[in-house]
Amino acid sequence: MTNEAIKEYITTIAPEAIFDETGEWLTITVESNQLKPMATALNEQPMQMDFLFCLTCVDYKTHLTMVYHLTATTNRIINLVLKANVDRANPTIETVSAIWRTAEFHEREVFEMFGVQFLNHPDLRNLILEDETAIAVDEKKESVNEQKGYWPLRKDFEDPINMIKL
Repeated sequence: MTNEAIKEYITTIAPEAIFDETGEWLTITVESNQLKPMATALNEQPMQMDFLFCLTCVDYKTHLTMVYHLTATTNRIINLVLKANVDRANPTIETVSAIWRTAEFHEREVFEMFGVQFLNHPDLRNLILEDETAIAVDEKKESVNEQKGYWPLRKDFEDPINMIKL
């Protein structure tokens, strides 16, 4: 399937999708509320993007961008990058873990490190950091993600213990 055919198919699902062909793979950017319907469509016929091999978040200081790398195990010729911007002050987006099971752990990591809330996630809790990390920051003993600004991979993160500044 050519990039033109993919773009034509995607436009029928999300007419406002933005395409970028400057990189190695075709990148599709959609609104955050369109991400789950787009992911569902990409997983089904004719695309069959049945493998999510990378899910991460990028902090641009003004907003956060969710980035999903997809491929089809039956046809490894097609690789896509799906992106959606989320509000930095209240980062929420629908989970794709029901579509790709690999998203469960990836989303937990993004939740913990960037503070993104994945709506309807089956097990959204800390994956890496221990609760003692939060205790060191605030004696109230709240969870790490309830600490305002305690998301280690955000650009405005300041580590009170190690004094890391990005």
